[in-house]
Amino acid sequence: MVEFMIRTLADFKVYNLAMSLGEEVWQWVLQWNYFEKDTVGKQFVRATDSIAANLFEGLGRYHYKETKNFSYYSRDSLFETKTWLVKASHRSLIDESKFKKLLADLELIGKMLNSYINTLGQVKEPQEEYSITPTPQSSNTQFLSPNTPTQTPNAQVPIPNPQ
Repeated sequence: MVEFMIRTLADFKVYNLAMSLGEEVWQWVLQWNYFEKDTVGKQFVRATDSIAANLFEGLGRYHYKETKNFSYYSRDSLFETKTWLVKASHRSLIDESKFKKLLADLELIGKMLNSYINTLGQVKEPQEEYSITPTPQSSNTQFLSPNTPTQTPNAQVPIPNPQ
């Protein structure tokens, strides 16, 4: 079995590439006219942004199966992004060099994403039991009413620093 190796966002390489790609597409689409932005541009940006967004949302899930599902959603968004890229190229909204560069970036992200998904099937699940009754080790545990605040562990996930 493989241990889960992402401890900070800096370790999450495919996420960081997807974030950079989203910013690059955003900058390109900003230069388009209103009609192009409204029809192709919005969809193009949303699809590209969803690659990173779904990866990050999956990282926040407790069970690895959920993390894997969100990684599949991310891959779905990658394929949707390719569709909008082709449409933008066919409609002369981006030039050939931008098209080739973005397509190469998407191919790299796709390979990294598939590798990441493959490792998720090998990751160990947490070994704790899931129950609503207190265990002998936690005799001070009380059942919570719906209005009782709960404490959650301090998850330290760094926020990406825009440049």
